[in-house]
Amino acid sequence: MTTPTAPSGPRASFGERLIAAIIDSIVVGLATGLLGRIGFFGSVIGFIVSYGYYVYLEGSPSGQTVGKRAMSIRVVGMHTGTTIGYGGAFVRVIGKIVSAIPCLLGFFWMLWDPERQTWHDKFADAVVVPVASYPVAAWPG
Repeated sequence: MTTPTAPSGPRASFGERLIAAIIDSIVVGLATGLLGRIGFFGSVIGFIVSYGYYVYLEGSPSGQTVGKRAMSIRVVGMHTGTTIGYGGAFVRVIGKIVSAIPCLLGFFWMLWDPERQTWHDKFADAVVVPVASYPVAAWPG
């Protein structure tokens, strides 16, 4: 068995990540929109479902949401090149809130970061990479 190494290859582009985020927003938006029609408790459940979607899929062995899968990119650990796990995915999701607060600056940070990391990537010690360079172990489910 070989030991995984830190990812030293290419990183996902801003465009790939943006399109993946749009796809994920549509998927999550449909689910939470339907739940929101139930009322307040539906909205609360929708909030939990939306965060659970990212934690479950990005923390899985594939490191891919539906959008990332469509764009053939995945989240891996910065120093391991493997899954960030559910704990890392949870930190990354919370980090997205921080990334969004100052006019989305944390999301655009990848445009000048040498590792193409957003703030939430940095919080979770993760990078987003092309699947072609870092093959997926398995799709969850």
